[in-house]
Amino acid sequence: MEKVILLRFGEIYLKGKNRFSFEKQLLDNIELALRGLKHRLARMHGRYLIENLDPNDVTEAELRIKKVFGLISYSEALKMPTDLEAMKRECLAYLPESGTFRFTVNRADKKFPLNSQQIAMELGGAALAYNPALKVDLFSPDKEVFVDVREEGYSFVFADKVPCAGGMPVGCSGKGVVLLSGGIDSPVAAYRMAKRGLKMYGVHFHSFPYTSPMAKQKVVDLAKILSEYQGGFLLYVVSFTEIQQQIHEHCPEEYMITIMRRIMMRIAERIAIKEGCGSITTGESLAQVASQTQESIRVTNETVMELPVFRPLIGMDKEEIIATAREIGTFDKSIEPYEDCCTVFLPKYPVIKPKPELIRAAESKIDYEALIDAAMGSTEVIKL
Repeated sequence: MEKVILLRFGEIYLKGKNRFSFEKQLLDNIELALRGLKHRLARMHGRYLIENLDPNDVTEAELRIKKVFGLISYSEALKMPTDLEAMKRECLAYLPESGTFRFTVNRADKKFPLNSQQIAMELGGAALAYNPALKVDLFSPDKEVFVDVREEGYSFVFADKVPCAGGMPVGCSGKGVVLLSGGIDSPVAAYRMAKRGLKMYGVHFHSFPYTSPMAKQKVVDLAKILSEYQGGFLLYVVSFTEIQQQIHEHCPEEYMITIMRRIMMRIAERIAIKEGCGSITTGESLAQVASQTQESIRVTNETVMELPVFRPLIGMDKEEIIATAREIGTFDKSIEPYEDCCTVFLPKYPVIKPKPELIRAAESKIDYEALIDAAMGSTEVIKL
């Protein structure tokens, strides 16, 4: 008998003939998450198993696997050869001293002579004989004990199912870039797309000296948090100072934000194509700010020539976004008081419903292609 961690996956069950490729990606991601910990990862029918862990590493291993997209839950379990008498003995340790209990049995091994209900009755009878103070409650027990009888000749006993991140394995949907600011929204957008299997690359626009080194460090720290969900993160830090100065000096004030966003999207597309990414993700939410109206989004989108633009937060309100940020651990870092480049040269009255022809005419007053080339040439790449 051995203490193990039992892993369960979710949506992969729905895949057909290509299910193997999704499982392989998930297994690779689990191994990456457990890097540096002595272990053995075993594959069973519909389950994965982490064995041979140092008892001192169990907590750290569980913290890591909770963030692996594709896994829906895990349990600390006792692995034993399938034997009814051994189950009766070992299950006693999982029961309370008094109160109510229930055994929930899953019999995947159809060759075992008893069905799930019969196994549960045998285990319950042994528990009541051992401790008459206990009572069975099938509907709302104080303690539920799970027994999983597998086809491989082993059974697992456990008392809890701990939720994991869910979603799809990172990498199974390809790669994408995210416009990563220091705010609350964009890290959540990156998280949501990674949950759908995209390996995310970050693009951050930095306007030193108008924004401080601490503003840049805040984004690096956010990228570190995101890296825990996808086994690493590549962050492009683009110097945006000269571009913003040129927009400020030569373009109408009310169009500054829109023109800035258009140039950001052009740069993001260049980086995406360079990295072999198939999409661009932003943290925009409809009507949250002036640059996030239907008209502004349309004008921004027209600068992206080859790739789709994903906006996973488009229908979420701020409280929903904040709740997710708290859940994934980015909120406290996002609200640190360091301004990003979007706060530099803010117009008093930004245009809410920009007309494409007027925006094109306004941005033609600067040589944005040359400015983009210069910004790309001085881009810093940070590997996390």
